[in-house]
Amino acid sequence: MTMPEASSLQLVAFAVDSMRCAVSLASVERALGMVAVSPLPGAPELLLGAINVHGRPMAVVDLRRRLHLAARDYDVHSHLLIVSTARRRLAIATDEVLGPVQIDSGAVALPQAVLAGHGPLSGVAALPQGLLFIYDLEAFLTPQEERLVDDALEARC
Repeated sequence: MTMPEASSLQLVAFAVDSMRCAVSLASVERALGMVAVSPLPGAPELLLGAINVHGRPMAVVDLRRRLHLAARDYDVHSHLLIVSTARRRLAIATDEVLGPVQIDSGAVALPQAVLAGHGPLSGVAALPQGLLFIYDLEAFLTPQEERLVDDALEARC
């Protein structure tokens, strides 16, 4: 008789400041090196601006701003993680993309059990390398932020 396998989460991990973060692998389109980010007037404060991806503007989120971390000038060593939600595509500015990880879903605690007010988390996992903050991309932007992003992107076109 074989033991049933525990369910696991497929994630892509990335670093922001000294934090290890992750999003669902299924939502990640690709990672790429940092490119020039154009300002986006009227956009929410958490946006760095926008980039051009195949002729279409895409909002670039700075997770540092959401978490009230010290500002950073992103450079050629930084990365963008292109992700998709049910409503939009976004680029997340990161210090480094760490790559795919698989973790046992039983190792994930609800964010309220660990800390509150740390952004749109779906869970936190304690790994040998430290805590891994797992973000819920569907809740990454508030409805008001979504509207401001849409308006700013439309005005840019």
